[in-house]
Amino acid sequence: MGGQRGALVRIQLLGPVRAWRDGEPLDLGPAARRVVLGLLALAGGKPLLRGELMSGLWYDREPPASAANVIQTHVKHLRRLLEPERRPRDQGTVLRLVGDGYALHLPDTGLDVTQFRRRIDAAVTAQRRGQLDGAAELLGEALALWHGPPLADVLTLATHPKVVALTGERQAALGRYGEVMIAAGRAAEGLPILAEAAVAAPLDEAAHARLIRAYHAAGRRGQAFAAYHEVRRRLADDLGVAPGPALAAAHGALLHDEEPTAAGPTRPETVTVGVARSAPKPAQLPADLAEFTGRTAQLARLDGLLERGGAGSGDHRATRPPGPAATVIAVVSGTAGVGKTTLAVHWAHQVAHRFPDGQLYVNLRGFDPAGPAVDPAEAVRRFLDALGVPAERIPTDLDAQAALYRSQMFHRRMLVLLDNARDAAQLRPLLPGGPGCLVVVTSRARLADLVAVEGARPVPLDPLAARQARELLLRRIGGHRAGDEPQALAEILARCAGLPLALAIVAARVATSPDLSLTDLAGQLRRGADRLDALSTGDPTTDLRAVFSWSYRSLSPAAARLFRLLGLHPGPDLSAVAAASLAGRPLAETRETLAELTRSNLVGQRSAGRYAPHDLLRAYAAEVAERVDSERRRRAATDRLLDHYLHSADAADGLLRTERSPRPLGRIRPGVTAERPADHQRALDWFAAERVVLLSVLDHAASTGRDVQTWQLGWALGTYLDRSSHWYDLIGTQRAAMAAARRLADPTAQAVAHRFLARAYTRLARLDDADAQLRNALELYGHSGDQAGQGHTHLNMSLMWERRGRLGEALDHARRALGLLQAAGNRHGEARALNAVGWYHTLLEDHASALAYCEQALVRLQELDDRNGQANTWESLGRAHHHLGHRSRSLRCYDHALRLYRAIGDRHLEGITLSHVGDTHHTFGDPRAAGDVWRAALEVLGEVDHVEAGKVRTKLAALDHPGRVVGTGVGAEGPGSARW
Repeated sequence: MGGQRGALVRIQLLGPVRAWRDGEPLDLGPAARRVVLGLLALAGGKPLLRGELMSGLWYDREPPASAANVIQTHVKHLRRLLEPERRPRDQGTVLRLVGDGYALHLPDTGLDVTQFRRRIDAAVTAQRRGQLDGAAELLGEALALWHGPPLADVLTLATHPKVVALTGERQAALGRYGEVMIAAGRAAEGLPILAEAAVAAPLDEAAHARLIRAYHAAGRRGQAFAAYHEVRRRLADDLGVAPGPALAAAHGALLHDEEPTAAGPTRPETVTVGVARSAPKPAQLPADLAEFTGRTAQLARLDGLLERGGAGSGDHRATRPPGPAATVIAVVSGTAGVGKTTLAVHWAHQVAHRFPDGQLYVNLRGFDPAGPAVDPAEAVRRFLDALGVPAERIPTDLDAQAALYRSQMFHRRMLVLLDNARDAAQLRPLLPGGPGCLVVVTSRARLADLVAVEGARPVPLDPLAARQARELLLRRIGGHRAGDEPQALAEILARCAGLPLALAIVAARVATSPDLSLTDLAGQLRRGADRLDALSTGDPTTDLRAVFSWSYRSLSPAAARLFRLLGLHPGPDLSAVAAASLAGRPLAETRETLAELTRSNLVGQRSAGRYAPHDLLRAYAAEVAERVDSERRRRAATDRLLDHYLHSADAADGLLRTERSPRPLGRIRPGVTAERPADHQRALDWFAAERVVLLSVLDHAASTGRDVQTWQLGWALGTYLDRSSHWYDLIGTQRAAMAAARRLADPTAQAVAHRFLARAYTRLARLDDADAQLRNALELYGHSGDQAGQGHTHLNMSLMWERRGRLGEALDHARRALGLLQAAGNRHGEARALNAVGWYHTLLEDHASALAYCEQALVRLQELDDRNGQANTWESLGRAHHHLGHRSRSLRCYDHALRLYRAIGDRHLEGITLSHVGDTHHTFGDPRAAGDVWRAALEVLGEVDHVEAGKVRTKLAALDHPGRVVGTGVGAEGPGSARW
């Protein structure tokens, strides 16, 4: 095995570099150590010379004199991790000295790259033998080993030939996977992986061609066409080219496989076996709605099911079609009031002519508050009666009744509408067995078991889109009313949340109350409980509160409790983990409860893993919570929710920032589950998913007097909001945090908020405001004797003075920061201050001194694995080399900075660095390359910083006027970026 005493060592390279020993994760330390481990693992057990390791660690510059010692130190630390029981002078079995180098020996299962390649080889063999299912499984297992780009957190190896080759191997595996899944008839199963690969490579024509072919093979032609047109547009916009042969072939296959327009039905001339010509032809459909709006996608989906299933077309009565055939079943599901019955009835009327033997309809009352659901036996008897079966021939046993019903329906072509079903058990006796029938089911439940067992086709129904909702309401109330009160109309539409039932109730109130203005009605909808009161009709079948209650009463106690608590959540949606904290229940149990709420359509799943009731259901949930749950219980649930977001945000923030927290959080409450992202990228992803929620939560904490949580949330959000360029959000959160800190009389918390506010103001060029905030922070830190806080504030002040163009003052503040942070023993702050001092030296044209300071900073920041600080320092080095005439070194440094800025999600500094790369190309006589890079910079900066975007536009304009001055490099114009 790969270690002494049978210890198993496992290393991951397909994604961030990770290592485990006997299943326990190992802390690999700084990035340079992961470079050494990654290079050794890529060698596949072969010795790697020290010189090769040096080339990987210092590929952009000459290795220092101490390079051999540095590598030896990294190897020593790795040996301690991988073989902690090895004696000091023992050779060891995992990481061994071989000549003038080292070799990493791992078992076959010890390296994910080896496992990936073995599975690919086995899949190729299986495919050649025609074992397509086996090949598909092996390829799926191989691709599942990937957790991101190879060696994703070791950016210095991103262009290493072996890393580039690994990326190529994955692309080849994806191509083979797509071919095998299509050939095996399993294209739909392969779509998630193929779609993910296409999203990750937006200009890779092969990846998109594979996805289009898979959509086509899976019967999703609409998505296939949409994918083709999207990639064609992107190729034209970004590269100025037309689709290549692979995409063109995939598109051509789609075009030539279009289904012909169905001809109108004809009455068969043959006599139907077992059905007399005088048999009844029921026509039980309810009346169609005169004003039907929208739902084109759902109508098209239902049309497609009709065509593919063959129901209602051709003659199924004289002879059975060859091969297996079954009744086509469509399940229209959605929340209360979303228009399920209206859609089903409207579509049924459109296609009724295709079912010459008639239509059956029953309201199964699955969620009726007035009484129990319809018994299946009663529904079957109604249908048998409609089919002309004499009462004396109808058995008393349900199974026998269902069998007779299926026999009567077998040779007929009929449409059956089963409305408002409760569950699959209620439906099954009502399903015909012949191939010529089509069944449309409506239900608030998704009826997953009917989909799984009977092969029903789901047709989920969401609230109407804004345009469709407006069209529906205007048709009902008349355009003249809307024209008089456009703002009130817009608010009514928003408050009705796209629910057709709510819109219909509003229209009825307008029609029956001519003196009621839209403004008054909007005001009623705006006010809490009045919102549901305004949608009350007094009829329990249409009153919105009553309609919602039907679904609520059918819930289990746990689901009913969680539904009520969701009404307390201040944000637009939430994760399962947040829901578990809100309820104070285990995560696994909460997932099951959310699944029940989702099946009942009381909660929607807006995206993977995120849940929310629409607005009217949220209002109903809050109303029921206030009636059922005590104030103490509601407050406890809110406190748990705030604890969840606070501790989760603090954990994610800890992966982004390097500055120490001003104060540790209190102990987490019982019942709270916090999310703890595993790495930097996952922290960014978590913040991106939760940003809007976190802002709502902070506002709620501030408005309900929870001052401690308010300023702590402000601190935890600050770094992410700054780096992701959400500066106005940063201002709002820090103002709330400042007010809370003042109420708490907490000077440290106040100083932190002052600094974050200053950072936002500096980014937005509000420099006087930034100056005032920083002076307040310095005063507060000075009173408390916090040297590190003063040092960080001086670094912030250096940026503010740089933005003013006063570089001497900026350098003075950077030097003062360096002294204070050294005195405080703050290694991170000291390293960043070294870079700041170097940066201002290069802005002041002392490039040799700049290199000396910045190289010191880079070594320390790499030891600390501070990627943000490294990115800033690489950018400083890029400018210094630019002005020293070192073009290639300058561009390599900028490349390092760009990779790191992209990895940490700092769009602002990515754009500024791209601008500086363009400066370097221009200075060294390559205006075409300069223009390309400046345009890329403009695309980024146009989204986040209009001041800097304007400077880039000036440079681009100057390309057409050679006499005009274009920037001479990096930072000369004053970037105004928060680098330290």
